[in-house]
Amino acid sequence: MLDMQFIRDNPEVVRRAIEVKKFEVDLDRLLECDVERRRLLASTEQLRAERNTLSKAVGKAKPEEREALKTKAREVGQQLAEEEKLLPPIVEELEQLMLQVPGIPAPEVPVGDGEEDNQVLRHWGTPREFDFEPRSHVDLCDGLGLADFERPPRFAGSRAYALKGDAVLLEQALLRYALDVVIEDGFTPVSPPVLVREEALVGTGFFPLGYNDTYRTERGPLFLVGTSEVSLVSLHAGEILDAEQLPIRYVGISPCFRREAGAAGRDTQGLYRVHQFMKVEQVVICENDEETSQKEHLRLLANAERVLQGLELPHRVALACTRELGLGQSRKHEVETWMPSRGAYSETHSCSTLLDFQARRSNIRYRPTKDAKPSFVHTLNNTAIASPRILIPVLEHYQNADGSVTVPKVLRPYLGGRERLEPKA
Repeated sequence: MLDMQFIRDNPEVVRRAIEVKKFEVDLDRLLECDVERRRLLASTEQLRAERNTLSKAVGKAKPEEREALKTKAREVGQQLAEEEKLLPPIVEELEQLMLQVPGIPAPEVPVGDGEEDNQVLRHWGTPREFDFEPRSHVDLCDGLGLADFERPPRFAGSRAYALKGDAVLLEQALLRYALDVVIEDGFTPVSPPVLVREEALVGTGFFPLGYNDTYRTERGPLFLVGTSEVSLVSLHAGEILDAEQLPIRYVGISPCFRREAGAAGRDTQGLYRVHQFMKVEQVVICENDEETSQKEHLRLLANAERVLQGLELPHRVALACTRELGLGQSRKHEVETWMPSRGAYSETHSCSTLLDFQARRSNIRYRPTKDAKPSFVHTLNNTAIASPRILIPVLEHYQNADGSVTVPKVLRPYLGGRERLEPKA
């Protein structure tokens, strides 16, 4: 959420952000509501003061003057009641419009309409050239007995899957490896709730626009998170932190759930875009300083790259264009890993700076000094690893001609020293 005073002072900057991020917000109506809200607040305050003054005057007035004062007090009271009735709907409309206003893109973010306009910054590694016809991850899973794509949809719906056998162990190895890499960098591991109230999703900027992509329980209601970022940021909702507590660096591990409403095409095949997955997520809460935010952003990004480099998977880093930014994101880097069956680099990690956007919505503040006025913190997040999507490049990059898959060296200690996953008889 942006500061209302910032919107008043910089309407064209906000209008430009709405335009380049491709969101639909009636900014003119928002500004009208703000003017009307302030008018009503001033009017009701003035009328309330006038009514109080008249009430006191009645007690001190001469008998012949009291009736006129009472009549005037009643008229002011009626006018006050009418104004007070007008205020709540205006406040509600303004609040709903404020929740739709996007954050301002950082100056370096390229303007663009889609991922083809992202700015590729660097590559690491070289896509493997095979001397045999490589298999897709779906075929490898079939040959190695790693997943069932046919039975789960019968009882769990579309895009349901079940990892089996060595795939379960491989997924756990990947999750633990990524967790260990980030913990080594000083992050505190957290296993957070994945069922949250609506205010947690509003506070982190996923609602109201992401409502249709979120699973909801009928009682409560509670919602299943699509990322533990929601829970990790919400841990400190409504708090005033001491400067000494910052930065707070969490690494969450949790199941995640997304409806992916409207997504279709080849992404629905196999393990690329599913409704349920596991994720190791990095979250930072730091002081309100853009230079500090940028340093923390690069630290999060480096951890994701370190994970992929340890796995020796070819990947590239791109600065996302304006259209690819989410509602609250000021900057975002996407890390895309080479997937042989897709013949392309595909997103596996997303590193985001949100400045004080989530903090304003979640009311997370800190005192720069003991006696200072509280300021809103900055928040950032980045994937450390997400599975089963990461299984696609691992299986496909490390496959062998006989259908077996070589286990990446960094994962072997988590798999009892195993070097290969062998085809089933």
